[in-house]
Amino acid sequence: QVRLVESGGGLVQPGGSLTLSCTYSERPVGMKNMGWYRQRPGKERELVASITTRGETDYARFVKGRFTVSRDSAKNAVRLQMSELKSADTAVYYCNVGGFRLAGPYDYWGQGTQVTVSS
Repeated sequence: QVRLVESGGGLVQPGGSLTLSCTYSERPVGMKNMGWYRQRPGKERELVASITTRGETDYARFVKGRFTVSRDSAKNAVRLQMSELKSADTAVYYCNVGGFRLAGPYDYWGQGTQVTVSS
């Protein structure tokens, strides 16, 4: 079982910056991408940003230009740099590792880290 551990969440003022980090215990066979999702209060979980094992990135429209996702394959880590934070970015942020095996697709999740944007 692959374990993901997030860190870096906390309280930040509007307009501020925060960096989330995630390390995964091992690189699973067939891993294709890593990403960050978030769940705002009363809302469903949504994709924030993702990066493939080849370094291709994808961002939700609401974070483009403000957030940057990156990976460090040597350290089994993925990072989310967030800037120009808004109160609407308040959410629990989850790290994700996804891929495919013979048995089918898989997803591994971290426990989540709270980000609160408030003055």
